Amino acid sequence: MNWYPAPLPSQVGKRYLVTGANAGLGFFTAARLVGAGAHVTLAGRSPERIEAALAAITDAMARTPNGVEGALEPLVVDLASLDSVRTAARRLGHRPPLDGVVANAGMVHTPGARLTSPDGNELVLATNVLGHFALLADLVPHLADGARIVSLGSLSSKLSTFRIDDLQLERGYDFWRAYAQSKIATQVFAFELDRRLRASRLPIASLVAHPGYSISGRTPRVPGVNEPTAGARFADALQAPWAQGKHRGAEATLHALTAPEAEGGQFWGPRYLVKGRPVLQHPTRTSTDPDIAARFWAFAEQATGTTFALGR
Repeated sequence: MNWYPAPLPSQVGKRYLVTGANAGLGFFTAARLVGAGAHVTLAGRSPERIEAALAAITDAMARTPNGVEGALEPLVVDLASLDSVRTAARRLGHRPPLDGVVANAGMVHTPGARLTSPDGNELVLATNVLGHFALLADLVPHLADGARIVSLGSLSSKLSTFRIDDLQLERGYDFWRAYAQSKIATQVFAFELDRRLRASRLPIASLVAHPGYSISGRTPRVPGVNEPTAGARFADALQAPWAQGKHRGAEATLHALTAPEAEGGQFWGPRYLVKGRPVLQHPTRTSTDPDIAARFWAFAEQATGTTFALGR
């Protein structure tokens, strides 16, 4: 029995921010939320790619009318730049409170050599984690009661060690470690955020979702958004037994964001680890270690020049 697409509760009247919404998992997350009636802010670095995503979702809604109309608006933000992040946060602060944030944006195809962000942080860490840390530090006071923050974790968190004493990878860099370490740090941050939200008695939850092994060649073609070559589709088709499209990978995120049974501090992912319907899973011990989390939090505040104070 085909489980996709899993039904979403009505999102009419809800407002969400999805980072990295111009492509991949973020695009399909945003499209499904709009289809359920939500108002979604599509955040991304490229104005042209955001406009392409907006056009694709608008066109899809027009062709499949279901009596529910969500709304879309763009937000240009470069998560690797703290100046850009703070500008985006100020803009969001003048809009109605958000019911949820999907911290999805990130570098998957990481550079072969160590690069740094405009603020001097290792580029992959800055883009995948530190930008979201600074953004959420400003946004948490602007979230509605009952809001959820869903961060994108990864199976790579199970396949790599975590150098808490070398988060900037100054002692040794390779493209795989840069990605895996950034995703472990993402999970560490998200679980610690939920602990601190609970301790502060704020009615906001932080969860983690991972998409399994979701690839472009198994994903529907969307003009301007997902257009893999015939060769890429053929190569990805060979991985069908252990891979799924990004439209299906987004379901774990959507479940964590909207399902009534989802709760703060949980880790959701595909049933068969790499593919399948969303189920509750167990994160690595490193990701949930409070001592590691405290060290990471202090590092992130220093690296971003941000005091992440929880409160209204």
